[in-house]
Amino acid sequence: MRSRLPLAISCCLCTAFAVGVMLARSQPPPSSRRTVALWTGTAPGATGSEAADRPTITLFRPPAGTAVPMAVVVLPGGGYGSVMTDHEGSRIAEWLNARGVFAAVVTYRVAPRYRHPTPLIDAQRAIRTVRARAAEFGIAPDRVGVWGFSAGGHLAATTGTQFDFGDPNAADPIDRVSSRPDFLILSYPVISLIEPYAHAGSRRNLLGDAPDRSLRERLSAERRVTAKTPSTFLFHTADDPVVPVENSLAFFAALRKAGVPAELHIYEHGPHGVGLATDDPALADWTVRLANWLKISGLSEERKAVQ
Repeated sequence: MRSRLPLAISCCLCTAFAVGVMLARSQPPPSSRRTVALWTGTAPGATGSEAADRPTITLFRPPAGTAVPMAVVVLPGGGYGSVMTDHEGSRIAEWLNARGVFAAVVTYRVAPRYRHPTPLIDAQRAIRTVRARAAEFGIAPDRVGVWGFSAGGHLAATTGTQFDFGDPNAADPIDRVSSRPDFLILSYPVISLIEPYAHAGSRRNLLGDAPDRSLRERLSAERRVTAKTPSTFLFHTADDPVVPVENSLAFFAALRKAGVPAELHIYEHGPHGVGLATDDPALADWTVRLANWLKISGLSEERKAVQ
């Protein structure tokens, strides 16, 4: 039987954002959750009034007495044609809550009703909302990260490479807040929309049947990395049959070239869409590495008070 241990390609660079993460409990107390609309009225560009036209975030608060001043906006996968809000959504939020981290799972708008830039608008709104309500949620406004899976990983990478710092003159106070994530976590992400490593289904759902090359290049996240791109943690499997590992490799290489702190873990074997991989003894190790990265990658909780 071939080895399933991580390849020696796991790479680490020092990181620069601050977090405090508590060790996992064997039986964590339950978190509380509630779902709210991203816009109080009609969402921008909405084509109807059904559930599919109303993007939401489900807020997961960690148990009382365990919280750290950090939040993660979770973008589940689904190929831009659906949103996998269970194993790449609520289960991720519960994993974060067990470590004291506030989580917000986004149900963003997808094809066939919506294409680019609507998913990005929804994701940016989720980041702005969490940051704008930082005091209410007990988090630091400069400790708001994004965690994306598969096509949600593409959306997360896009938020980290195409952001703005808010409009100070906006009537809506949420629009005055920055949409830049403070860090990224990318799990088996779609990154490139250019051959030979593009995921055809995600690209078609996001951009249509025949997008021009300039649009595909603008939405290929590895081409948009700059020194301002947030610190990033990446996880992938080398034989992923759906989203080639070259997506993560390309993004990591671009981060390294730009001098952005990043960590990459590639496992030799594993299917696509494993989520936390709790039922796989080899792949389950990846969340241990993520927890360590979150724990050691920045300032202590005491050095940064919640604002």
